[in-house]
Amino acid sequence: FQTIGDNPVTAYRQLVQQFAKDAAGKAVDPKIAVGEATAVFKANPVGASLSGLGPRLVGVGFKRIPKFGILLGISFFISNDGEVGMVAATGASILSAPFINPIRMIEKQQRAYFKTTGVEKPIMEILKESAAKNFKPLFRGTVPLMGHSLASAMLGLVGQPKLQKFVQKELGDKTSLGQMATGLVASAVVSPIYVGVTNPLSRLEVIMQTTSIDGKRISLGSACKEMVNDSKAFGLRGIFRGNGIGIAKAIISLTMFHEGRIFLMDTFKARNHKLGLVPDS
Repeated sequence: FQTIGDNPVTAYRQLVQQFAKDAAGKAVDPKIAVGEATAVFKANPVGASLSGLGPRLVGVGFKRIPKFGILLGISFFISNDGEVGMVAATGASILSAPFINPIRMIEKQQRAYFKTTGVEKPIMEILKESAAKNFKPLFRGTVPLMGHSLASAMLGLVGQPKLQKFVQKELGDKTSLGQMATGLVASAVVSPIYVGVTNPLSRLEVIMQTTSIDGKRISLGSACKEMVNDSKAFGLRGIFRGNGIGIAKAIISLTMFHEGRIFLMDTFKARNHKLGLVPDS
């Protein structure tokens, strides 16, 4: 549900970042890029909103298995209270990236194709093109993803719950705000920091993953150079293209994720108590 709900925002943000340069490879003013992305959405709002959704839905389950499996595994061995810490977040981010990256690559390839043709590129066609190069293109952008995943784990998984507890204590006891409202406040505080850290990394991913699979790949160094040139031309607006959209998405996504997590935890706890699987304390 979360993935379907935020996919239009994700698609729009990535299109804004893809339009960062023109056909000649020159940096484009962020306002013009936003206009170009908006035009794509107006031309085919349904198609644009659903672009890349297939790989994301597959990735929802697939990428969480290695990421959260590693995260919980490390936490189990190094933590006594079961809390997710920085060490576990770092390990999970680095070790899970190679599993997650191919899905993100396919997603961005579909949107890059949609940008120019108005239709999604079939997944099988992307895989066939990758197979011709021993599937190496599917791992483009893995290094930026490691950084992105690390920031996501540290701020989203570790930081948001701790901040929510603080907000719950400070606001929940003094106001009528409930759990979801305090979660929304916590997400609103964390999200600008989270997006500010991850947005440049997302840009690097977009630059490295949206070039043609058949063509020459863009190295991490070349992608960084492209961002530097963008910043020289347009300052911080160049580096943080799509930042505002990302903050709005992060607030909603983080809140929905943690509310869903808490709901499932409470549901299973209640079920276990009802079935007598948990001894009375």
